[in-house]
Amino acid sequence: MTILATQSDSVRAGSGTWQQHMKWAVRDLDSLLERLNLPPDLNLGADAVRQFPVFVPLPLLGRMIPGDVNDPLLRQVLPVRSEDQSPSRFSLDPLGESQATRTPGLLQKYAGRVLLVTTGACAVHCRYCFRRHFAYDAAPTSFAQWEPAITQIAADESIEEVILSGGDPLTIVDSQLGALVARLKQIRHLRRLRIHTRLPIMIPQRVTKQLVEIFDQSQLQIIVVIHANHANELDEAVASALRMFLKVGAILLNQTVLLRGINDEANPLIGLSKRLLECRVLPYYLHQLDPVIGTSHFEVPQDRGLALIEQMRTALPGYAVPRYVKEFEGEPSKTVWS
Repeated sequence: MTILATQSDSVRAGSGTWQQHMKWAVRDLDSLLERLNLPPDLNLGADAVRQFPVFVPLPLLGRMIPGDVNDPLLRQVLPVRSEDQSPSRFSLDPLGESQATRTPGLLQKYAGRVLLVTTGACAVHCRYCFRRHFAYDAAPTSFAQWEPAITQIAADESIEEVILSGGDPLTIVDSQLGALVARLKQIRHLRRLRIHTRLPIMIPQRVTKQLVEIFDQSQLQIIVVIHANHANELDEAVASALRMFLKVGAILLNQTVLLRGINDEANPLIGLSKRLLECRVLPYYLHQLDPVIGTSHFEVPQDRGLALIEQMRTALPGYAVPRYVKEFEGEPSKTVWS
């Protein structure tokens, strides 16, 4: 624990590369509880951990409140017994992604855009993750393995936008990521490149001059979609990292998942929208939870979500109120509830 204690001091000082923070992340439940001064006998989700391991980067850990088991950031990563008690309507693949696969790692659900699963690695293991059971072993993990998917994209002129997802695409090292973006740049009918990522929030050190230059040189319109569920995730280090994307003309959007016990009250959602605007990020979607096995304890009823949106409308300008959406397998677009 001496090394970890030293690394915690490094986090407070803002030092360490993003690769070091990936290595330093807390990877077991006992260490997570110890570092947050929580009792070791909570006996939370030991079985769940075996199926979906704990992974918490130190910058995120440093924003959690020690001694508070109900901290909204902790609850997103804390395994609980309820993960083993999923209703029958919860499944391994609730969005039908296996049916939407065109070639390994390439998914198309909606017209004009495709999603490239670039990696199974993430900077955090969110307990509500809708891809926690995804077959990452079958997805490409290198430039050579991406080529069949890129060939399909190049052959289909209806595709104007490629979405880099995962896992988290920013866990890919710059050399590989740069090669992938450069290859996509060569496809004449592509107009936009969208990156779905939590890394600027989990490990803001990931956003470097070299990284943003990769996207700046692509000549594609860059859209960066981050994923924050609570204002406490967005400290000044995160805000500074996000500003680097703005300097190269990227559009910044945020997607939030509505989560019981974390943001299912009006004040946390209003506070999140205000903080996002301070960071120059537009609140985009408030997602209804995807019903994947192991996540039912996070579910919030639809009528509660609709009521929360109405409360947000009374407190915020219209552009700060996200669209409340739900994704259904096989539908041509997300369903907007409000």
